[in-house]
Amino acid sequence: MHGLRFERRGEGDYYKVILHIGSTYVPISDEDMEELKKQSTLPGGTFLEFFLDRIGYSSYLKDQIKAELLKIGDSSQQMSMLRQSIQEL
Repeated sequence: MHGLRFERRGEGDYYKVILHIGSTYVPISDEDMEELKKQSTLPGGTFLEFFLDRIGYSSYLKDQIKAELLKIGDSSQQMSMLRQSIQEL
């Protein structure tokens, strides 16, 4: 599956949210989710930079996220969808 998407896990799981990057995933801490929620109103490019810095804690992971956004072609639409799902989580 292509794209970036969040998945809510069960309350008993250590990480309650994971981010799917194509066919791989990254666990997201509660602290990171709270920061993403707070910053989700930033303008598109600024939010993308924040997202990459906060979630892409390694250059490899940042590259994976960027590559997935390139595959989709419309990164602004993808980021809008991510913002919406962040607010719903």
